[in-house]
Amino acid sequence: MSEQYNDSKLKIFALNSNKPLAQKIANAVGVPLGRTSVDRFSDGEIRINIEESIRGCDIFIVQSTSAPVNDNLMELLIMIDALRRASAHTINAVIPYYGYARQDRKARSREPITAKLVADMLEKAGCDRVIALDLHAAQIQGFFDIPVDHLMGAPLLADYFMTKGIDKDAVVVSPDHGGVTRARKLAEFLKAPIAIIDKRRPKANVAEIMNIIGSVEGKKCILIDDMIDTAGTITLAAQALMDAGATEVYASATHPVLSGPAIERIEKSPIKELIVTDSINLPKEKQIDKLIQISVGPLIGDAIKRIHENKPVSPLFKNRFHSDN
Repeated sequence: MSEQYNDSKLKIFALNSNKPLAQKIANAVGVPLGRTSVDRFSDGEIRINIEESIRGCDIFIVQSTSAPVNDNLMELLIMIDALRRASAHTINAVIPYYGYARQDRKARSREPITAKLVADMLEKAGCDRVIALDLHAAQIQGFFDIPVDHLMGAPLLADYFMTKGIDKDAVVVSPDHGGVTRARKLAEFLKAPIAIIDKRRPKANVAEIMNIIGSVEGKKCILIDDMIDTAGTITLAAQALMDAGATEVYASATHPVLSGPAIERIEKSPIKELIVTDSINLPKEKQIDKLIQISVGPLIGDAIKRIHENKPVSPLFKNRFHSDN
């Protein structure tokens, strides 16, 4: 744990989705995790009890709404309600991975906009602020009428590539048109060019690679996305890059959703390393040799201290260890 934080009004609580990350965040801030119990009634209803006084305190709840997404979301809503009724001063939801973010617009007739629904539910429950990491669409911040601090994983990923020397003779590749802004941000940190993979998606979770815009021949390629779910897009992209003459392919993403056949696909793909953060807690069977996890605990811990002390969080958007480069 870093030096003990000297304000007893700052408390951090962990729910069930990602306790290891919550512990890292608490260690980075310098406070112990708050005492709470989360269990179930026999019919599956969630029961939460806060086991210490939080009256007048600034509370930060760490909960990724990853699988099982509905259970984790419901835990978070119930916890916010419990804190509000126990007279917390402010309630801040730290959501490293914001589930339902892919449903951020009506792509077809009669579709819901579930990302907005979740935002409304959090506000209605009594949340005062949200701290999120790499939302699937940045405009989701506008779905809230409360402050949203939107942190970025790219500086941490860039630091990994620079520390390993992978940034030399590299090109950053966006696996689709929608991720170009994200790729350009990483490319700025690495001082590398970008390329774009033009693909057509016939239906959900099925990607068809078309062609590569940009030069990748003889280069180390770094694919970047906000999340990797079934890994269809990223593994097809990696193969397309190798076919186009890339020397090595690395893949990176903030959120390792890794559902369905993802692990098997990554194992069989030409991807040399998959670099992700610990925004989602991965079970042992998903922690394969190719997968490198970087902790966002210190980043979120720093953000929590800055918010509590009314300091700007904008310095956290820089490449933390190579800001002079």
